[in-house]
Amino acid sequence: MADALAAGGARCAEVTFRTPGAEQVLETMAAHGGLRVGAGTIFTRDQAERAVAAGARFVVSPGYDEEVVARCQELSVPVVPGIATATELMRALRAGCHTLKLFPAEPLGGLRTLRALAAPFPQARFIPTGGIEERHLASYLADPAVLAVGGSWMATVTHLERGDYAEIRRLTAEAVDRSTP
Repeated sequence: MADALAAGGARCAEVTFRTPGAEQVLETMAAHGGLRVGAGTIFTRDQAERAVAAGARFVVSPGYDEEVVARCQELSVPVVPGIATATELMRALRAGCHTLKLFPAEPLGGLRTLRALAAPFPQARFIPTGGIEERHLASYLADPAVLAVGGSWMATVTHLERGDYAEIRRLTAEAVDRSTP
């Protein structure tokens, strides 16, 4: 997987902590060296600690949790908490988090919601994820408040089950090409 993503031009990857083997996958991908690898779907302090011990260079959470943010800051690892409301955004900013995951972006209203949240908070940068398809990539990346976009279309469960790393490489290269001005 790491070889395919790196060969496709990806510079970073998020390994979600939703499966029993996530720590091992994270450790293996972090050792690859060609990608900046982080851990996603982190809900607890313990998960954050285990992810960093496995080599995570950043942590992403689907929501804003004070304990996860505080522990990541103690470990000196960048943390990207998820937000869905202005209240969560204000709490994250107050905690020193200026890069935020808008989740679930598309069900929340996509770019319309992102722009509405970004307007009064120009110091915030967003990484929208959730329901984002390849066709949304260019419009999200054209927005100055968007730092990056998360999506799983490049490496689906089907690709992994088939061992179709050539397709993962191709789709990654296509996404990188679409995102480069």
